[in-house]
Amino acid sequence: MSEIDVYKEWLGIPEGDRPPNHYTLLRLVLFEDDIEKIRGNYRKLNGHVRRYATGQYLKQSQDLLNELAKAMLCLTDPAAKAEYDTSMGREPDGGGIDHPSTVLEFLAARELISRVQIGEVEKFADARGLSHRDAVVQMKLVEPLDACQALASELGRSWVELEEMLPDDSVLDMIPRRVVKKHSCLPLFEDRGYMLVACSDEPSIDLEEEIRLRCSMPMRPVLALPRSINQAIAKYYAPGARDEAATPDSVDESIAAGSGGKKKKAAPPKARARSSASPLTDEQKRERLMLTLIVTCWSTIGTVGLIYFLNNQEVSLLHAALGLIVGGIVFGLMKTFYAR
Repeated sequence: MSEIDVYKEWLGIPEGDRPPNHYTLLRLVLFEDDIEKIRGNYRKLNGHVRRYATGQYLKQSQDLLNELAKAMLCLTDPAAKAEYDTSMGREPDGGGIDHPSTVLEFLAARELISRVQIGEVEKFADARGLSHRDAVVQMKLVEPLDACQALASELGRSWVELEEMLPDDSVLDMIPRRVVKKHSCLPLFEDRGYMLVACSDEPSIDLEEEIRLRCSMPMRPVLALPRSINQAIAKYYAPGARDEAATPDSVDESIAAGSGGKKKKAAPPKARARSSASPLTDEQKRERLMLTLIVTCWSTIGTVGLIYFLNNQEVSLLHAALGLIVGGIVFGLMKTFYAR
């Protein structure tokens, strides 16, 4: 199959630099600052490229979708955009785009809440120990996505709808499931020396250090809905779905030392071998118990069925009891050595 120029054939970008810069890729004028325009073009192009996300062009379409996402996330993150624009030759103008400085100011500026409701939200949040983002959602004043955008504006971050994203498999493999569950985050892509990670809030220092040590690069957070992050973790980190890279001892020790823990002495070879098997999660225990019950049932049924065919299609209570005994033995063995 001949190589296709997806930029030209799918996006209508004339021949030239490959890959094109972020502005050309998103069909924007150079140094476009209108975030709504940037996101609007991204959504249109994302939907268009998804039409090719099957058959012989599956890989090309997925790669291009990731490029579009990286471009959008860069150009809608104030700090990342300033850095990128400088690399493209833009002269600093000493100004900048004014954004509402708090969640409540952002929502009020968009007329999603009234000025009177700002005081009500503050009282509600203080009484329950909530952030303003969580308070307006619990009070059902705005939709969760609007609250996410407001927090992104306050923190000076980009935000993303994870349903539109297709995280890089190699990146997902770098971060273990226990880490993404603990920090409620989802690694997305590597982009220009940064690891893009979807978070529900400003990331903790512990998470930033964990990403730096595991990926050998700093992270750049993007905000996403907590519900979407949990759904994505369940999807991309389902049991057996990830080929997670083994974590070197030095990484775990560095993380522990960085969080205030003392570096542990290396265990003797025999002790380390015994402790290498991590305990099963509750979900894994349930799955193993369910499989044990299924095998037990089929062992019982199979034994009785075999007797039925070998005994001229007759089964007595003694034969049925023999089937139950076999099933009990199978259950006991699996419960002892498999479903502990």
